[in-house]
Amino acid sequence: MTVQFGYDKKQVIQALRYHFLMRPEIKVLLVLINVFAITSAVLFYLKKIQAISFLIFSFLWFMLMLVIWRILPGSIYRRSLTFKDHFIMHFEEENVVLETEKGSKGWPWKKFSYFVESPYFFHLYFDARSFFLVPKDSFKSITDLQNAREMLRTKIGKK
Repeated sequence: MTVQFGYDKKQVIQALRYHFLMRPEIKVLLVLINVFAITSAVLFYLKKIQAISFLIFSFLWFMLMLVIWRILPGSIYRRSLTFKDHFIMHFEEENVVLETEKGSKGWPWKKFSYFVESPYFFHLYFDARSFFLVPKDSFKSITDLQNAREMLRTKIGKK
């Protein structure tokens, strides 16, 4: 199966957000900040702490969400030339081959550790931090998309 694709900025930004929010350390950090923010709100309401404590935790929560939701995905998108290129990807029985104007690169299926499906992409992970995005809208039909999904489950496996 062969697909051709480029990247849409809004979809890539959303996929990067999805990636960051799925990271275990980000999940723990979000839970902790939310617990502290809610606790400080309750304690402020009960007049056990001063307003400054509540404002500090609210500011931390706001800054964390700003970094995860806007700054981090935007900076990665701007720095990466990958998202401005056009690709042809071949899903073969033994490997995956990626072609651009500059050349081609192939990976055996065992090089991928797992894949994740988000609303617009298949995230093919090499390890916990490096991955490749394959747009779902690059498949010609829903049947091709389902075949690709099944191939990825068989060859790589979901996390």
